[in-house]
Order: sequence, then C-alpha cells, then structure tokens
Amino acid sequence: MEIDRAIRECSDRRLQTKYNNATYVIQRALALYSIEEVAFSFNGGKDSTVLLHLLRAGYFLHKGGQNSANGDLKDFPIRTIYFETPSAFPEINSFTYDTAATYGLQIDTIRTDFKSGLEALLKEKPIRAIFLGVRIGDPTAVGQEQFSPSSPGWPAFMRVNPILDWSYRDVWAFLLTCKVNYCSLYDQGYTSIGSTYDTVPNSLLSIGDSSDKFKPAYLLADGRLERAGRAKRLSSSNYGQRPVDSNGSSSPDLHKNSMLTASIIAVGDEFLFGTVEDQLGPNLCRKLHSIGWSVMQLSVVHNNIDSVAEEVEQKKSSDMVFIYGGFGPLHSDVTLAGIAKAFGVRLAPDEEFEEYLRHIIGDQCIGDRNEMAQLPEGITELLHHDKLSVPLIKCQNVIVLTATNVLELEKEWDCLIELTKSNDLLTLLEPYVSKQVMTNLSDVEIAQPLSKLCLEFPDLHIGCYRTTRYGSLVVSLKGKDQERLESAAKSLEKKFQPGAFKEMN
Repeated sequence: MEIDRAIRECSDRRLQTKYNNATYVIQRALALYSIEEVAFSFNGGKDSTVLLHLLRAGYFLHKGGQNSANGDLKDFPIRTIYFETPSAFPEINSFTYDTAATYGLQIDTIRTDFKSGLEALLKEKPIRAIFLGVRIGDPTAVGQEQFSPSSPGWPAFMRVNPILDWSYRDVWAFLLTCKVNYCSLYDQGYTSIGSTYDTVPNSLLSIGDSSDKFKPAYLLADGRLERAGRAKRLSSSNYGQRPVDSNGSSSPDLHKNSMLTASIIAVGDEFLFGTVEDQLGPNLCRKLHSIGWSVMQLSVVHNNIDSVAEEVEQKKSSDMVFIYGGFGPLHSDVTLAGIAKAFGVRLAPDEEFEEYLRHIIGDQCIGDRNEMAQLPEGITELLHHDKLSVPLIKCQNVIVLTATNVLELEKEWDCLIELTKSNDLLTLLEPYVSKQVMTNLSDVEIAQPLSKLCLEFPDLHIGCYRTTRYGSLVVSLKGKDQERLESAAKSLEKKFQPGAFKEMN
C-alpha cells in the first residue's frame, strides 16, 4: 500500500511515530465496530485529507497489511460524510468530489446544518462511530480524547480522533512525504480553510509587499498561527474599533489609576523541607513593588499536581499570578500540569515550544511525546524575547517563570518589562517607595501609638520587624507618595520622646 510504504521508507522518525499511533487508533476502532458501523467525516481540508489516507492505510493494515494478497486499495469501503454548504469555496467542493472519484468513496452529501443532517443520517444508517480530523488546537478539540462520546444533546455516536495529537507541521510532513493531492487553496496562502466569509490567505505567507501573492501553506514557519487567516473581513462599521488582546480584554490600560494585585507561588519540596532557601520570592516582591503592584500573597506548595492546582485556583482572582519552580523534564516538575488542572483544561503538544526546546536539548527531544512541550490547552500564550532562549509561558493571568536563581530572574524580569512596553503585558503604575525608622522601644511601648498612626495614614502600609543584626525594632512605611511617608514618620516621632527613632538608610 503506497501510503504505508512511503512512511516506512522516509527518515522522519517523528512522522513514523505519529503514523503508527494514528493507524493503531484506526485499527482499534475497526476491531470494535463493523465496517457498516463506522463513517468518515470529510470536508476537503488538509486535516481530513490526512485522515482519509490514514484510514486507507489503517484499513489496509487491519485486513492483513503486508501479508494481504491485495497490496493496494482500489475502493475505500468506509462510508464518507460530506457537509456541503453554500459558503464553501468552489475549490473545496471540486477537490472533494475529485477525491471521491479517485478513491471510490461512498459519499453521503448533506446540505442541511451539521446537527440535523447527522441526526437524519444516523437514523437511516447503523453508524456508531465517526472518524474525525480533529487536532489539538482546533476550537472543537477541547476536552476530547482519541475516543470520545458525542456531546450531550447530539445524536449518540463515538468520535474517533486518530490525529488529535498531530501538529500543523506533522500534517504537512505527511502530505508531502506521501505525495498525495490536497486542495489547491493551500498553494495560494490559505492555511486554515473555513467558509468564503471568514477565510483569507494568511498574511504571514505574503510575498514581499504584495497583497495578492502568497507562499504555499506548508512554508508557514509557526504552526500556531495557522488560523491567522480565519478572520472575518472588516466591514466599514468595524474600522476604528479598539483591538482586543488574546484574553478578550480591551488593549488600553483599564487599571491605570487603580491598584493592581499579584500573587506569587513557589513550587518545590526543597523549600518546604528547608533544603534550599527561597531567594526568588522576596526578589520578585521587590520587583513588583517597583512597578506599583501590591503583592497579596507569597505561598510555597509541594511538588504535587493537586497542590499546585488548588493554589492556582485560589490565587487566579489576582490581577496576575507569578509561579516558579517545578518546570522541566523531571518527575517533580508538575507546575504546568497543575495550572492546566486549575483551569479545567488538559496538557497538549505545542509545536512552536517544542521547536525552541529542540534547539536547546537537540536529539533528546525526538519522539511523539516531549513532556516539556506539553502546555495547557487553549489558554497558553508564549512570550517571546530575543534575550530568552525559550519563551516565557503565560496561561491567562498566570505567568510561569523558569528562573532557578536570582540572575536568571533578573533577566526574565527585564524581558517582561520590555515586552510590557510594546504590548501592555503588565500595567506599569507609580512605584512603591519606602522609609524605615529604627527604635529601641519595646513592642508593648510602641503598639498603641502605631495603631493610631495606621488610622491617621490608611493609604500607607505600616509594618514592624526586628533586625537580627541590631536587635532593634524597625518600623517600615510603604506607599506611593514620599511626602506622605515623611509626614507619617514625623507624626510617629511626635508620639515619643525626641531621639526615640533613628532613620535607616
């Protein structure tokens, strides 16, 4: 069979692994259901084209593979469903019917809406499972597995997703390696095809300054951006509207004059056992205060998925959560899994992030499953900076810092601030300023006057601590107005004998 032969003769180990896993899922489905009970949803796009040829190969292997008397398939026995809509590209329609003729597809063309058309088909045919070309990253993929029952409210059938873990790059590697035909729109710069109303060529593939010449889809460098061409054309009423960021919030600074809060989570048993002293947390607190943010809590949790998830769940009401520790390939590196659980999503392969990892760890990154390239599905944004070998990870309002020491934190923080200046990642407010005065008075002597001072200056953060160096009591005043700090210090001094307090540098 030409597909199986092409894959086995190629040198792409990753593609071979993806192929083996996908055809295993197909063979498993064909063992569970009779040929009359399965169907294939084909829409003429690149993903369903890949699935068509995987199904041909999977059926070939299911029937005996290399030991079969018939080395090639002339007719495809699995029922094929095609939902034809008035807004479909003519090229998609022609490619679909040409493909049906080439491979002998038994096509059921449905021209009603997807749900009602499917209900009618399942009432007429004994279909119990449908092969779909869904990939992680597709809007409909969230929560699905390779075998997933249909959603509540839909007719009952098993969704079979053989290429769920395939990336954009995997899809094109397969199509080009197997040298099969695909829709001609992909050679015109289209990277993800919907309807004629919401699909345009991907501008990232434009040639020079031209607006009508594009490179083919397989030359898109960043597979995460395949849907960049899936945007409705702007009507005149849309022009001048404010852009929206990736989380759906308006780009302008909505918090300019309000207080922003951050929570910090450190992940690591080494902190809790006292094996290692945490230096990143206090350093990060100071950095956040330097941009005017208030840190509400700094917590340390075990290297445990549930512990991380519970902590993120509690803290994600903050404007931003910073988390460090527990990132890497070790069994104890559970931070990303914990974040995914907190947001109710799963970890999914990220093609772009894996490419960065390949440059760092080389051949150790080969295979169908690189654990470090599994990121929370549908909520992850990579924060790129030229000074970082690997982008920082942002999951909604949670920023994952990979720093393991203060120097690395300094570098990552500087990059975050630079990114903020170009895309409003973090709102920069008036920085906190501080003033410390030291005294030899006892806690009891100072307690009541200090309580009164807090009532006089409710806008300031007033605290006390004892220094191990001097053994004296330090009163710490923090706020955003230096004059208010000076006034508070003078008010405190007036409550005691002259010379009771000494200003610290």
